[in-house]
Amino acid sequence: MGFINNAKADVATKAAAEAYQAGRQVLTFKIIEANTTSRSTGVMTGIGDQIEAIEAQGWFLANMAAAEGKALGGERTALVCLFRRRQ
Repeated sequence: MGFINNAKADVATKAAAEAYQAGRQVLTFKIIEANTTSRSTGVMTGIGDQIEAIEAQGWFLANMAAAEGKALGGERTALVCLFRRRQ
């Protein structure tokens, strides 16, 4: 994992821990893909790292939706992930 992906995973970890400690049952988190070649099949850089970071805080990925858009001069995929608290 690179520096940027580490930083994104750290943000995800903090948000997930805070929501869990606050007693939230649902966490909705937006993850933006770092890869600028989203039209090709392959690994979505950093996405798995952020999902794993959130799940390590006691959540599980229940649903996910994706949308593509132009950001910072390139095409990016944004994933809206709905996590539920582990029972």
